[in-house]
Amino acid sequence: MNDRLRQTLFVLCLALCAFPWVSTAVALVMGVAFSFLIGNPWPYKSAKVSKVILQVSVVGLGFGLSLGEVLHTGRSSLLYTVVGIIFTLSVGYLLGTLFKTDKNTSLLISFGTAICGGSAIAAMAPVLKAKDDETAVALATVFTLNSVALLLFPLVGHILNLSQGTFGTWAGLAIHDTSSVVGAASAYGASALAVGTTVKLTRTIWITPVVIGTAWLKKSERKAGIPLFIIGFVLAATIRTLLPQYDFYWGGLASVAKQCLVGTLFLVGAGLSREVLKKVGVRPLLQGVTLWLLVSVLTLAALMLFGIA
Repeated sequence: MNDRLRQTLFVLCLALCAFPWVSTAVALVMGVAFSFLIGNPWPYKSAKVSKVILQVSVVGLGFGLSLGEVLHTGRSSLLYTVVGIIFTLSVGYLLGTLFKTDKNTSLLISFGTAICGGSAIAAMAPVLKAKDDETAVALATVFTLNSVALLLFPLVGHILNLSQGTFGTWAGLAIHDTSSVVGAASAYGASALAVGTTVKLTRTIWITPVVIGTAWLKKSERKAGIPLFIIGFVLAATIRTLLPQYDFYWGGLASVAKQCLVGTLFLVGAGLSREVLKKVGVRPLLQGVTLWLLVSVLTLAALMLFGIA
């Protein structure tokens, strides 16, 4: 197939994601199928574009929530977030030793699982002075598990008949990247999406203190700040709270943001190629899968046993 035809088909598939009958799961599968069967014509550009669309969409989702809802959800999930990060980093270190995974790769996988997938890995790599191949393997491992989580979590949620709040909290705590959290939560329900996005962003804030702490321990000059899209999300919720008379318009912006996430998931799926899978060795994959399963199962067990505030 020539490049022009492949590019045209790619654009058409992305355009289909603008229609409301295309769900996040369908978009992800469509992206993966396109990558494996036809080939992504713009692998690097689409990866960059997907990050931008995701961040803008997350800000847009903030218009669908009041500031009170954001603060309540963030506060009620704080204990789970802190305990989960400490547990994940500790167990990740032990599993890395057990599977004899390269030290930097092991730390990056653990950090990505504990906090925010690819964003966390990208922030931590310079502090660890990780090589490009170490970072690539960690990203590929987390990226592969993200794709699985987006399809698997809603299925498990329906089997166990989880409430919207419980599922959203579980997704926000146990799925690596923001894109897959909002994709899985969106597939489960509007309330799950609101909770999952807020919990995930609360978790993402921890990139900053953990990177700063690691840099201090390693005497690195690397600096980290709070991601701008998190600030944008809070500002959007604040605007909605202060100007409730425009709820119709804020709701419209939130709806557009939700549909933009569908396109993001198509681009994410299109980035999962054979080359990406080849980068994932057996040991990093074993560590990543084992750690992710432990975090997912124990987090869900804790939520079902103790509930959320």
